Parts: sequence; structure tokens; C-alpha cells
Amino acid sequence: MKSLLHKMAAGQRGVLRTLATSMVMAGLLGASVPALANKADDTLRMAYDQAPESVDPYFNNVRIGVIIAANVWDTLLYRDPLTNEYKGQLAESWKQVDDRTLEFKLRHNIKFHNGEPFNADSVVYTLNFVSDPANKATTQQNVSWIDRAEKIDDYTVRVISKEPFPAAKEFLSTTVAIHPAKYYKEVGPKGMSAKPVGTGPYKVIEYLPGKSITLERNTDYFKDSPKNQPTIGKVVIRFIPDRQTQMAEVISGGEDFIMHVPKDQAEQLKTMPNLQVKSGNTMRIVFMQMNIRPDTPTPQLKDERVRKAIAHAIDRKAIIKNIVGEGAELLETICTPSQTGCTHEGAPNYNYDPELSKKLLAEAGYPNGFETSIVAYRERNQTEALINYLRAVGIDAKLNFLQYAAMRDMIRGGKASITHQTWGSNLVNDVSASTPVYFGGGADDVTEDKDVQALLEKGAVTIDEAKRKDVYKEALTKIAEHAYAIPLWSLPVYYVASSDVKFKPYPDELVRFWDMGWK
Repeated sequence: MKSLLHKMAAGQRGVLRTLATSMVMAGLLGASVPALANKADDTLRMAYDQAPESVDPYFNNVRIGVIIAANVWDTLLYRDPLTNEYKGQLAESWKQVDDRTLEFKLRHNIKFHNGEPFNADSVVYTLNFVSDPANKATTQQNVSWIDRAEKIDDYTVRVISKEPFPAAKEFLSTTVAIHPAKYYKEVGPKGMSAKPVGTGPYKVIEYLPGKSITLERNTDYFKDSPKNQPTIGKVVIRFIPDRQTQMAEVISGGEDFIMHVPKDQAEQLKTMPNLQVKSGNTMRIVFMQMNIRPDTPTPQLKDERVRKAIAHAIDRKAIIKNIVGEGAELLETICTPSQTGCTHEGAPNYNYDPELSKKLLAEAGYPNGFETSIVAYRERNQTEALINYLRAVGIDAKLNFLQYAAMRDMIRGGKASITHQTWGSNLVNDVSASTPVYFGGGADDVTEDKDVQALLEKGAVTIDEAKRKDVYKEALTKIAEHAYAIPLWSLPVYYVASSDVKFKPYPDELVRFWDMGWK
């Protein structure tokens, strides 16, 4: 174990430190760094490694798309990230009419960024369009519970679920953005992505797909919103896949804000007077998903002993300590611990045991291991550590590192064997937003266990909280017992920002530009 850790740590840390070390030697950590450049023109510049495939929030599930959506659009309700209290956002009040129906009284005198008035038509058209499977929303799981939305009058709507759905308010306060009906009818999702229009605290003034998006403060943002009135004039988000380039930019002053910085680099940057480093645990979980469909590219994964061997091959505690960083929580089930319905009670623990791993591989008929591949899209240093551990027990896993949308399409097309995944639940603090995405029978389910699917479906519509927890417990335990996927850890995020930026990290991993400002 010590030998493996030494090799892993040496390789990983060397890669992680290369850029920062070279910059120190080049003198970029000194006083020559430009100061106040972006504060002076009231423009916050942010870099992110993934580009959204669409800016329409229903056709994207990359984190930067979620961040853009929360700043450009509003939802009917708003959940306070610190107290978890529901507040009215586009709705001023609401009531539960029956176990399937929520009625909302909407705010008056709100306009979309293009001048179109917000009213019941906006809500009804948006929800009925995106919840229709024929329109193929990428985030179908966020709206599949909706049967229909009905207009009572210009400022009263009812949202009716297919079955009782206890998490309805949670989804309506986080992921279910409201579009302008007239404009959305005219341009559809592609037009909404090309020229986005919401009611939020920021509006999009330029979008260059794959390159950048520029937001501008909405000076007409409605005063009764639970979101603060924005103070920063402009936000420019550049999509820069290479993390080292991001680091160079923030060190030189070309960018003001980056996130998901590797632990080693973040710790080194704490010494720089012109930068600040903040971190915190998040709702995002990290796991390995294994394709056991009949046409899987790696048939060995169909054997439960092989999947358990993979689980026992990985020293999760060592990776957390050496690579992931402070605040990370060891996981035993595929859900965020804070989510309603999430539990690890009854689930088996797959502790690090390479000898047991080799024994299981031999019993399965692979004493010399086998070849496979791992598809990943972020936290490459973590993926490489996982690969090192697998190779130590004879599993030769080749890395295929992609943008998220390409990885997702590989999974849905049955072409991925093992994936190193992360999932942030789109801010929704309920198990219905996490586990069913990968085990509920949808496009991302590469396990296809009908019993698990039925349990997750039952859990989503069970009103009684105690019974609901029991159903989810049974589903989560089955997934763990069969090692359909390997839960790893929760993912803390390291943020690096200019010392002039005022910001606060939140557990939901959402960057709230409307809460940020200049010091």
C-alpha cells in the first residue's frame, strides 16, 4: 500500500505542481501582477473548464449551465441555501390544493429581459413544453413528474403532478426555470440557447458557443425577489478546458474567479497576496458507474465478483487525504448525505483490500486481470489515481477524458465501460434528483435492474416520510449489495479569486453573481 501511494502521490503531485512551480520561478507570484484591473471596469471575469451544450437550462446539465441558469432565470419558488426555507420568487404565494396539485399566485409587473410580461402563460407554456417527452429535454428527470400546468387566470396557475410527488416544491425552487411563452414558442430551445431570455438578476448580452458568455446586470430586476439586487456590472465567463491555462490566467490577473482548482495548486496559491482561496464541501457526489448492459464493451463487468473486486481495489481514504481535499466525506451509497431519503444504513462497506480484490478476480476467472477503459470529464487527477489502484490488482484501465456532453452520449449509447462520474443533483436536496438518474430506468441507467427501478419509482411518490425513507433504503442497499456502482466521496470545491472579489461558497456549488461584489 505504501509503495502504491508513494508512486501515486509522486505522479499526481508532480503533475499538479508543475504549473504553479514554473510560475513561481518565472516571478509571477510577485508584485508585477496587475491589480484592480477588472474591478476598475466593473467586470468580473471567470473561467470554467466545461462549455454548456445549450444555455437553455432544460437542455443542459453541466454545472456552468446550472450557474448561468440561476443568474439569468427565476423559478416559481426559491429555497434559501442556508435555512432551506421556501420563499416566493416568481410566485408570491402558493398552496397545496390536493396531493397532486399546487396552486400559485404569481407576482405582477415582472418583465422578461426582452420586455415580454411575465404571467400565467409563461408558466403554463414552459412547463407543458419541457415536461412533454417528445421535446426531449436533457434534464427530463427534473420535469418528468409533471402531468400538466393549468392557467386559472392571468396570475394564477396550477401545477399538477402525475402522482403524489413530495419533492415538487424542491424542484420548483431550483431547476424549473420559467421562459417567456411568446418568445419560446417562436424560437424554441435552440433559439433560447442562441439568445437567452429570462427574468433573472443578470441578462445575456453575448454568447459565443464554446468560447464565452457575457452577462450584464439587470437594472430592472424586481425588488421583491429573494435574490439580492446585483451590484457587479458585467460577468464574462470564458470556457477554458485546460486547467493550467486557467491557473495562468488567474495568477496573471486575466481572470478574477475560477473553481474546482486541484487541492495541491489551491494550497500553493494561498501564499499569493493578490489572490484568495476558499473551499467547502458540496452536494456533489463522486462515483464510478459500471456498464453491465448485454452489449457492454467490457463483458467482465457483468460478473458481480469483478465489480466488487474493483470496489476493494481502491483506497478511497488515501485518495481523499492526498488528492481530494479537506471537507470530503466518504460515501457508501449513491446519493448526497444531506438529501431527504439518503442513507447508508444496511449497505455493505467495500474497504480497501487489494488481496481480496485479486482473489475475487481469480474466482471470476481473471487471475491476470483484464483490459478496460474509464471515461471521465473532470477531476482528472482523481481519475488517474483510480486507474493506478486498478492497475495494481491487474485491471489495465485506459483513460478517455472528454467534455461532459460527449461522455454522457457515450454512456447513453452503451459505449462506455466504466465512468468516473460526479453529480450535483442540480441543487435539489432530495434523493429523487440523484439516484434515479442513474438507476431509475432512464437514458443514463446502464444497470437496468427492474427491482431497483420499481423501488425508486415508489420512493418518489410515497408521501409518508418514514415509509419513503424505508423504500429508498431498500433501493440504495440493493445497488450497494450488487456493486452496480462504486460510491467514492463528496467533492469539496476549491475556489481561487482575486483579492478584490467578495464572494461566499455554498454547499450547492452554485456561484451566485447577485450575491457577489467588489471589496
